[in-house]
Formats: sequence, C-alpha cells, structure tokens
Amino acid sequence: MARGTRATPERIVGAAVRLFAAKGFDATTVQEVVEAASVTKGALYHYFGSKDDLLLEIYRSLIGRQMAELDAIVAQGLDAGAAVRRILVSLVETTAESVDETAVFVREMHRLDAERMAEFRAERRRYHETFREVVERGQRGGVFGDRVPADTVVLIALGVVNQLPTWYRPDGPKSPAGLGTEIADFVLAGLRP
Repeated sequence: MARGTRATPERIVGAAVRLFAAKGFDATTVQEVVEAASVTKGALYHYFGSKDDLLLEIYRSLIGRQMAELDAIVAQGLDAGAAVRRILVSLVETTAESVDETAVFVREMHRLDAERMAEFRAERRRYHETFREVVERGQRGGVFGDRVPADTVVLIALGVVNQLPTWYRPDGPKSPAGLGTEIADFVLAGLRP
C-alpha cells in the first residue's frame, strides 16, 4: 500500500518505528513522529494516548502477527517435530520482516510502565506456554528427548530469535526462511531422543 493510502494509525506507528530505531525512544519527540507521519498531534493523541502507547502498539502488532501464526500452526495438528519446525521458521520470518520493530521493542521495553509491562508479559507468556506445550507433547510421545526441560528449550529458541535484530541484515546472504530452517534444524537436533 502506498504511503499516502495507509491508515493514519499505521502511518503513525510506522513513523515511530523508523524514528525510535534511528534515534531511540527518549531522543524522539512526539512532534517528530507527527511530522514524519504527516499528521497532527491531535490525530496522534486520538489513536495513542502517549509515546508509551506507541511503544506498546509496536509490540502488540508484532506479537499479534506471531500469535496468529502460532495458533494456526498448532491448529493444523502437525506432529511435534513438524510443528516445532514450522513455529521456528514462522517466528524467524516475522521477526526478520519486522527487524526494526523487534529492535525497538527489545531495546526500549524497559520504558513501559507497570501496567503496560504486565500486558506485554501476559502476551509473551501465552506465546511461550503454547510453544512449550508443543515441545512437551513431543517429549511425552518420545519424538523428543527429555534431557532438557521443554521450558528451557523454548527459552533458548526464543532467545536466539530475539537477538536477530542485533546481527540479521535483510540484505545479507540468508533469507528469513533459510535462516529459520537452520535455527529449527539446530533446535531439533538438540531435541533428539
């Protein structure tokens, strides 16, 4: 969609992502966001109560897409190995496609107030628990070894993906799908019985 036809909230969030990624959350003013989005301050405050709300929306957008994909994968009823592979490839793809959003949130999430942080943690916990249930199912069924608790497996896998913004480059030699496959291969090798 061309910039001029994007909905106002999307333009505001897009401008905030670009500015927060380039300058940091603290160094970016609301005025800079509205100028970059070509909207008024009134429009920004109509959709977002504060700069903190923009930061949370950046995360909500990303985790919303990732949760929808996770739920769709789990609903397919795949065997545990195929499900873990699909989950990791999907997660790497959405993270790589949203590398600026991920970088902003990872770098700036500590700025959320207690209420927003609780909301963030609840959404993140749901993703973690759903992924963990897939790994546990594979361990119970003997598809995966149980030397390492499912919780630790998920923490390590998500930790690797959360670090993508520090080293992944969209113009680099690996596609998101290829990188996701390599990460899935690594995790699945560690889960062998």
